[in-house]
Amino acid sequence: MEINKRTIMWIVFAVSLFVLWNDWTVANGGQSFFGPRTTPAKVATAPAAAGTTAAGVPTPAAGAGAVPGVVAAPQREIVTITTDVLKVDIDTAGGVVRRLELLKYKQAGHPGWFGGCFGLFQWCQPRVDKTKNEVLFDESSNHAYLAQTGLVGAADLPNHNTIFTAKPGVRVIDGASDVQLVLESAAGGVKLTKTFTFHKGSYVIDLRHDVANVGTATVAPQLYLQLMHDGNKPEGDSFFNSSFTGPTLYTPEDKYQKLDFAKIEKNGKAEHSAKASNGWIAISQHFFVSAIVPQPNTAREIYTKKVDTNRYAIGTLSALGTMAPGAVVSTTAQLYSGPQDETLLEKVSPGLDLVKDYGFLTIIAKPIFWVINQIHNVLGNWGWTIIAFTILIKLLFFPLSAAGYKSMAKVKLVTPKMQAIRERYKSDPAKMNQATMELYKTEKINPLGGCLPILVQMPVFIALYWVLQASVEFRGAPWIGWIQDLSQHDPYCILPVLYAISMYITTKLNPAPADPMQAKMMLFMPLAFSVMFFVFPSGLVLYWVVNNILSIGQQWVITKKFAEAKAA
Repeated sequence: MEINKRTIMWIVFAVSLFVLWNDWTVANGGQSFFGPRTTPAKVATAPAAAGTTAAGVPTPAAGAGAVPGVVAAPQREIVTITTDVLKVDIDTAGGVVRRLELLKYKQAGHPGWFGGCFGLFQWCQPRVDKTKNEVLFDESSNHAYLAQTGLVGAADLPNHNTIFTAKPGVRVIDGASDVQLVLESAAGGVKLTKTFTFHKGSYVIDLRHDVANVGTATVAPQLYLQLMHDGNKPEGDSFFNSSFTGPTLYTPEDKYQKLDFAKIEKNGKAEHSAKASNGWIAISQHFFVSAIVPQPNTAREIYTKKVDTNRYAIGTLSALGTMAPGAVVSTTAQLYSGPQDETLLEKVSPGLDLVKDYGFLTIIAKPIFWVINQIHNVLGNWGWTIIAFTILIKLLFFPLSAAGYKSMAKVKLVTPKMQAIRERYKSDPAKMNQATMELYKTEKINPLGGCLPILVQMPVFIALYWVLQASVEFRGAPWIGWIQDLSQHDPYCILPVLYAISMYITTKLNPAPADPMQAKMMLFMPLAFSVMFFVFPSGLVLYWVVNNILSIGQQWVITKKFAEAKAA
């Protein structure tokens, strides 16, 4: 039968977009279109026979004691620690990390359209204040993002609602490499000392919990470490520019697991590993992550809970053993709160770099990012880096592309013969297909010859999409002039228009379909696909524009060469 390679190209392109859509759906906690999502065999709830108080404190396991009460509130204070990369507010009511500001990252988001349309239309306006720093931990009436720790196991042990006393000390890193904040509280015969250690140039906060039995009876406390977050979608989230925000965790046994606030809301919990001795828990969002890494080689239970209306927690619960009067137990942990920078994440804990989610093509995406990063080390601009990488990819696939364009050039030269066959056998499709295949054989044309380069490059395109989508390095990164953030859409629509023009030229260079209706569809489809590129990250559109321009040049030279040879 007659096979039009352009039709196959568009089918492959449409399939690649569908695969991206499916991958995006799964990445955002949705159901795959290709089958049910597998989950680990272990199912976790909060600890056995455990629950959560109204204030979000995990209750102890069965037989461990009563639910801790909420201490009546003496005066409290907010202690602010400032380093060169973090500004952190810690509440002495519970020693809760209530606000965490990233001093090296400005807010990023919707850049508006056409320069804000001169202030005349609301929909044109930018939706982000680039003068403000990015804030992770924070709390308001409709938003919550907190780090909480405390003890359970007996009545009234110090928890994240207990008032602590802050010891005097330095609050700003100024020349010193470290700053410590020490909080103390005693309740229920147990004294809990929380020590937060901040390091210069680091997004890691070291946590130390010293538990002392200052009573007259033995106690068996348990230490919980948890992150609490609301279930709201991120501001500016849309169908074409969506991102995942939710609980994640990693254990050496079950590896990386991505959870869903909606499942916790529906079932009161999520399905995940229940116990571990190593690994981490986290709240992941686009470009950033906050992760708690408990003390290594320490048995712990992992829980997810609905704490309150639109408030959800993921945490760990570790038994500290039976403590006689006068006994002291110390345990350490780390809180990382910062960018999803692979180099930084790999140093914190094994598997933490997996929060930078490249989808199912991670094996291709990681090398791509490494190459892009090396190019950037030379050029120093992420926009020019994308252009250089595109040229490198075209050179790498040059032999395959050349073979495909040669096949297309041959088909274009015999198009008049194909149209004649169509006219001659228009009432007999079987003979038309037979004559067409005989023509291909006579002219030594492989009707699928132009498809292989597209099939080979499709995984690279999908992997590159996720590299640009997931890499914090592109967030807020300018190229030239009007492109000030490669992770956001082109505010003046210049690149999408260039893409549409380049696709139109590409279509005209290809062999025209014999069917007039199909020919019109081939001219319309580039415009239809271009509409999506108006809201795609400008870095990805830049890649496709440069790729198309190089392809047009390559195809034009090859087609001209074949036409001259045919004429001779």
